[in-house]
Amino acid sequence: QVQLVESGGGLVQAGGSLRLSCLVSGRTFSTGAMGWFRQAPGKEREFVGGINWRRLNTYYIDSVKGRFTISRDSDKNTVYLQMNSLKPEDTAVYYCASGGTYGDYRIPLASGGYNYWGQGTQVTVSS
Repeated sequence: QVQLVESGGGLVQAGGSLRLSCLVSGRTFSTGAMGWFRQAPGKEREFVGGINWRRLNTYYIDSVKGRFTISRDSDKNTVYLQMNSLKPEDTAVYYCASGGTYGDYRIPLASGGYNYWGQGTQVTVSS
């Protein structure tokens, strides 16, 4: 089992920044990758980006590339999603997820590739 707890959401004006944190605990030795997803009202959950647990390579969807950065602090067992130049369309509940296979350098791009999920944190960007 892997437990994930997100924090850092809130209300920010367009153009502002937020940093989300995802504290990871439990059987992390089996983790292959960490992903960040978001779900806006009335929309399906969307993959935002991910980081490979071992190799630390990252992947982002086009709409956040250059604005969002995912990183991992091994000492704190925490994965971060730094969000800059936020736009109203970034408003959503953001989730971190753990999955993949340890040693596999790929990052799953769909929710089916992840086994464990956090509770979500709300991000609201006002115009």
